[in-house]
Amino acid sequence: MLTVVAMVTTRRLQEHVPPPVRPTPLRPALQAVLFDMDGTLVETEQFWGEAMFALARRLGGRMSDEARERTVGTTVRTSMGILYADLGIRRSDEDLRADARWVEDEAARLMADGVTWRPGARELIAAVRDAGLATALVTTTPRRVADLVLARIGEIAPGIPSFDITVCGDEVPARKPDPAPYRQAMAALGVDAAQCVVVEDSQAGVSAGLAAGTAVLAVPALQPVEPAPGLVLRDSLTGVGVQTLAGVLAGRSAVGGRG
Repeated sequence: MLTVVAMVTTRRLQEHVPPPVRPTPLRPALQAVLFDMDGTLVETEQFWGEAMFALARRLGGRMSDEARERTVGTTVRTSMGILYADLGIRRSDEDLRADARWVEDEAARLMADGVTWRPGARELIAAVRDAGLATALVTTTPRRVADLVLARIGEIAPGIPSFDITVCGDEVPARKPDPAPYRQAMAALGVDAAQCVVVEDSQAGVSAGLAAGTAVLAVPALQPVEPAPGLVLRDSLTGVGVQTLAGVLAGRSAVGGRG
């Protein structure tokens, strides 16, 4: 059933997914890299933050920095609950849906002026594509907003898509930290979790990747991430390449640490 759902709801950016990579000393089993978007590849988390702070003002309050940190990597609906609790207010389900839509619209408006790559992100995607590995973008952001970003980062070079497939937050049965988005992406790519590395920045995303059975490389930006088995923490994607990812996969059973 998961495979059927994935094929229906996941948008392919290429007609064919690259064939599996043969194991080598450099890549003993690595066949696919699954990337988060906001805060991992592109500098968009600040837009979501600005939208949340703006909504708080519309509701007559001010969102604390601590509450904002807890919203990183979560769904808009979860973020609304954090915001309401922080402001000490209650809102109906109808209000929540309207507030969530307003935040999405405001974030999209800010993104329309342009987004920038996170350090090392573009180079890493190019290296992964050059190595013939399969790629997926797996984001909690809804499709209508994600497409604004994809329009700007959709190609690492003319005619070369950055991702074989993209999975957005409104195309999955459950969102991060649930493993469903990453499982859906792997099913669509036809790869096993033991052959994949997830690249993330938030605790929710890391939890989703680990629960899906993948190794995870995390580059925390706005939110601390706790060490865990199968996780490697880095300060930046600068200098990270295919060999680094292969090492993350090879050491998946070790307790994560800074590397």
